Amino acid sequence: MIEKQLRRRGIRDAGVLAAMTAVPRHEFVPEELRSRAYEDVPLPIGGGQTISQPYIVAAMTAALHLQPGDRVLEIGTGCGYHAAVLSRLAREVFTIERRPELASFASTKLAQLGYPNAHVHCGDGTLGLPELAPFDAILVAAAAPAVPKPLLAQLAEGGRMILPVGMRNIRNCSSSKGAVMRSPQKCWKAAGLCPSSATMAGRTLVPMGSTVPDLSIIIPSYNEELAPSGHSGTDCGLPIELWA
Repeated sequence: MIEKQLRRRGIRDAGVLAAMTAVPRHEFVPEELRSRAYEDVPLPIGGGQTISQPYIVAAMTAALHLQPGDRVLEIGTGCGYHAAVLSRLAREVFTIERRPELASFASTKLAQLGYPNAHVHCGDGTLGLPELAPFDAILVAAAAPAVPKPLLAQLAEGGRMILPVGMRNIRNCSSSKGAVMRSPQKCWKAAGLCPSSATMAGRTLVPMGSTVPDLSIIIPSYNEELAPSGHSGTDCGLPIELWA
């Protein structure tokens, strides 16, 4: 998985590669699918949800540029696999899942496998966790029409947010994938990342694939190379397939 799916496709962050190597992905998928756990495809985990393909997990994690002292908020826990990866790179991970059965599974699994710095909360992820803010990094698995304002308010100065934004196109599975970086000096807005009428003073909005002085984003837009063989546009394994 590491060599063929990640290194060869541009994942170079040593910390991310080490975390992906260390976390036992097979422990987070249903037993009947464990033989496929390391394939580069999303797999069902119940409740109509999937565990993202390894490349997407690695790419989104690398784009956060995590530091050992960071506090991370993840929206859309799912089975807890991505939270486990994040917990190997950050001081604390707070993750929100709105489906009680998935939140319970993830919490139990993370505890069993020894990830005490990953904390699962059950609730509405679009509201974040204001009582625990601010966060140095926020990762959102599910697509939304615009950047949720409560999450912006919970982003620490200099923090980073990675998320897919915009209504998805069911036919070609397209969605703007963007990053937000909070800065006290700048207020940038990127077309396609949020409605043109939105005002987000003090935040930097950057479209995926672009580079600004403070942040370089590496997650590509959807293309056939990223879609697992035999999968349609509505099941392509991109982050927009995970709806919190």
